[in-house]
Amino acid sequence: MRLARNLFAIFGVLCLLAIGYGAARLAPILATFDPGAPRVYAEFGQRLLATGDPGMAMMWSVPVEDGLDAEEVVDSLKSLAVSNNLLFVGESPFYQQIEAITGEPYRYVNFLSFCDARVGRQMLEHRNEYSGFMPCRIALVEDAEGGLHLYSMNLDLLIHGGTPLPPELEQSATRVRDIIWSIMQGAAVGEF
Repeated sequence: MRLARNLFAIFGVLCLLAIGYGAARLAPILATFDPGAPRVYAEFGQRLLATGDPGMAMMWSVPVEDGLDAEEVVDSLKSLAVSNNLLFVGESPFYQQIEAITGEPYRYVNFLSFCDARVGRQMLEHRNEYSGFMPCRIALVEDAEGGLHLYSMNLDLLIHGGTPLPPELEQSATRVRDIIWSIMQGAAVGEF
């Protein structure tokens, strides 16, 4: 009994030392992060724990109102983007590619790309790696039951997940994030 208690005490001390060492190493690094980082990572962590899927935790998902068809949603997305000064820069009807390869019908899946070239330039001037976030994409996906959903990457990790962005870039990226969310919400109910 005494041996077990001593082993647990030693294990406890080692755990405390490891936590202290980790905190001492991480604290100076985390102090340089954006003030919004704890909130962003907490929200991401909650979604990850709820779904068990990092892809789902990183994405926004908006169901499309019943009665709207894919063409109406695409037209709405394009209209709302233009009215918010985003350029519509491309469309990839993925379902058509699948059908061409397999020769079989496939559910509707379409990727629409939007861009604010000025913000894109700011991002590239900051880091070339940010090109992977460009252009902003919204996917329109038909689920197995025939319902439509809009998906896009939640840009909060990019904006607040690390060291602070330069103020002008943070403001611009936040504006684009808000526009993407807004046009998803509007297109989901058929706004123009």
